[in-house]
This record gives sequence, structure tokens and C-alpha cells, in this order.
Amino acid sequence: MKLHDLKPAEGSKKNRKRVGRGTGSGTGKTSGRGHKGQGSRSGYGGKVGFEGGQMPLARRFPKHGFTNIFKKEVQIVNLVDLPRCNASEITPETLKTAGLIKKTSVPVKVLGNGEIDTAYTVKVAAFSKSAIAKLEKAGGKAEVVAC
Repeated sequence: MKLHDLKPAEGSKKNRKRVGRGTGSGTGKTSGRGHKGQGSRSGYGGKVGFEGGQMPLARRFPKHGFTNIFKKEVQIVNLVDLPRCNASEITPETLKTAGLIKKTSVPVKVLGNGEIDTAYTVKVAAFSKSAIAKLEKAGGKAEVVAC
């Protein structure tokens, strides 16, 4: 194959639409812009959400909800998932390698969902009361560390 033999893939190139070239072309006379009105004029670029002066959809409906600016973001891990770490001492790093959390920069909270029978030393930012009770019952420790 030589450089002069190169061609674009079949069907990847289209001819541009030549408007205003007679009524037989299908896009003659008004060039596909319809009759009169703002959209037929040159320079018209429709704004997103503009409905011709009618009250836009986004303004027809009432506002609802709010964003709590004091919300604290935490990642949740349940006790039942701890055996997936394959470690006796569990930290955010071991949880991340096991795929239980996404980031080590966001605090982790352990909840008491499920039962465990192995003693784990868990070092994370927060625990629920039931998680602490179940960890200590199994012979483990719950240590709160700052994130």
C-alpha cells in the first residue's frame, strides 16, 4: 500500500448539504429555515431552554429541596464486610485495597450490620454503638483515629 492509495473508510465521509440551490434540491427557496420568524433570520442562534417568549419549563415549576452546607461526608462499612479485608488490623488503607471504600481521604464509619466471630482491631474515624459492642464481644478493639 502506498500513500496515494489511502482512502477514508466506506461511508465515513458525507457530502455537505448545499442549501438554496433551487426548489428541486429539496432545500431551495427558504433553505430549510421555514417561513418568516426569528429562526429564519441570519445570525439566529437559539438559546438553550428558550421557548419563544413562553415561560420556560424550568421556571414554570416551583423550587424544592435544599443543600445542607453542614453535611459531613462519610463512607460506610458494615461489620459483615470486614472479613473481606483478610487482616487482623483494619485501617482505611486495608479497606481500600479490599474494595470496600473508594477514597482514603474521606472518613470511614463502621456500622453494626451483621455478626462477626473473629477479633479485629479496627482503626477508623467513627463507629456506631452497636458496632463497638459487637467488635468487643468478638474480642476485638474499636479505635477512633482522626482522618
